[in-house]
Amino acid sequence: MKHLLFTIFLLLVVCLQMNAQITIPLYVDKIPNSKPSRDTELTENKDGITIVSKISKPTLSVFLPAKGNACGTAVIIFPGGGYWVNAISHEGTDVAKRFAAAGVAAFVVKYRIPDSLTMIDKEIGPLQDAQQAIFTVRNRAAEWSIKPDRIGIMGFSAGGHLASTAGTHFSTNTLGEPGNFRPDFMMLIYPVISFQDSIGHLGSRDQLIGKKPSKKKIDLYSNELQVNGQTPPTFLVHASDDNGVKPENSIIFYQALLRNNVKAEMHLYQNGGHGFGMNNKTTKDDWFDRGLNWLRANGWL
Repeated sequence: MKHLLFTIFLLLVVCLQMNAQITIPLYVDKIPNSKPSRDTELTENKDGITIVSKISKPTLSVFLPAKGNACGTAVIIFPGGGYWVNAISHEGTDVAKRFAAAGVAAFVVKYRIPDSLTMIDKEIGPLQDAQQAIFTVRNRAAEWSIKPDRIGIMGFSAGGHLASTAGTHFSTNTLGEPGNFRPDFMMLIYPVISFQDSIGHLGSRDQLIGKKPSKKKIDLYSNELQVNGQTPPTFLVHASDDNGVKPENSIIFYQALLRNNVKAEMHLYQNGGHGFGMNNKTTKDDWFDRGLNWLRANGWL
């Protein structure tokens, strides 16, 4: 019996190491750009998808690989949700667990929902959370066995807009403290990129910068217009029949990367629609494996 109990204990330890997760507040002290307000955060399950709404207190969930399997690379993940919610499971924690199994440290950001009731300036709130996440992971890299020059970001849908904003606006310091906010690579999955009328996801635009933004503001947050030679290498995935976020978002971003001689790889699937997470049921092809191959080809895996 003692041997059996000891074996069970060892199995539990291994399982905990493989799926090591802790959740910490994103900010150690006061949350910047916030107003005093009641916490009304709500977690719901809708059609098998876990979503979190009314987020005013951002967190960072940490998924570390088993020590013998860690490669030193980290990915910070921003779930989608139109800047209205965070699709926290199938575009967040589920992805993080798979990264950890592949030896990559993964971090899921539950970022603030833009809201004038909880923020002084709702337009910069999500970017502040993204920059704080990058700063935190880079600052604690040694503690988490991460190489500080191998920290990337991943975003789905509107989380892809947030990730691509972090990857193209990194010279804009929204936190007021010194730090390196440039991610070393980006992985953008059916991302919102543009806020232009022709192809932009107007729901995300309305929620972040308002229903009557200026042309200057629209251009500022149309991230295909913000690409330059310092933009991180990028991996893109989209479905051609995506009626939620037009595939042109990924295409124009890919073209902008090429024009600026930034390393880029893009995978366009014939079908899949929008919001498929890791599982595009219309194909046997696995875009996540392609992403791992891209990381490996660039020396990050």
